Amino acid sequence: MKILLLGIGKTGSLVRDVAMERGHTVDVVLENDNANAAGLTKDRLAGFDVVVDFTAPHCVLDNISACIENGKNMVVGTTGWYDQIPNIKAEVERRGTGFVFGSNFSVGVNMFFELVKTVAPALKQGYAGHIYERHHVTKKDAPSGTAATMQQILQNASDAEVEITSFREGDVVGMHELTLESAADTIYLCHDAKSRRGFAEGAVRAAEWLMGKKGFYEFKDIWREV
Repeated sequence: MKILLLGIGKTGSLVRDVAMERGHTVDVVLENDNANAAGLTKDRLAGFDVVVDFTAPHCVLDNISACIENGKNMVVGTTGWYDQIPNIKAEVERRGTGFVFGSNFSVGVNMFFELVKTVAPALKQGYAGHIYERHHVTKKDAPSGTAATMQQILQNASDAEVEITSFREGDVVGMHELTLESAADTIYLCHDAKSRRGFAEGAVRAAEWLMGKKGFYEFKDIWREV
């Protein structure tokens, strides 16, 4: 498989390494060469099976639009654009491309999402919930996409809106915690990422899964298949 990678930061670098370890060819578009997605022309995209985006919220929508318009399948690990999901989904369906996005491509985190859904009924049984998330000081969005997904899962399952508190500390890879507190006890759920490799492996496996497919998918719904 031939992958075009957008973003060569901490996670993007690992995506490249993992993809090459798994026998894929990877080319990279640097941010300086892609202002307003100017580097994602039809000729530049030709020959690639999938585009993988781990860039930043300020440029991801331009990247997505350019790739969809040129008929390229895409895996997007960048967050901060989810208010545009209905529009992007419509464009993917209009162009007949394949698209996988996720607030977190770690299989472990997606198992964690299932646990969050399982305990959500506690919010209807007198428990008060709170989400805490910690990341490195250079993370550009707050709250994290993972925390926002947790919040949405809880709201969908219980109609309760749970507050998120964000911390930016040192080089923390990513820690997410849900506390459910009652007068009688406290329930803790926590996922603590040891490295970014889990994110990278999930993204590459999603790209492999997307080969030959069309449609709009969220990683939390398809991770068991990758």
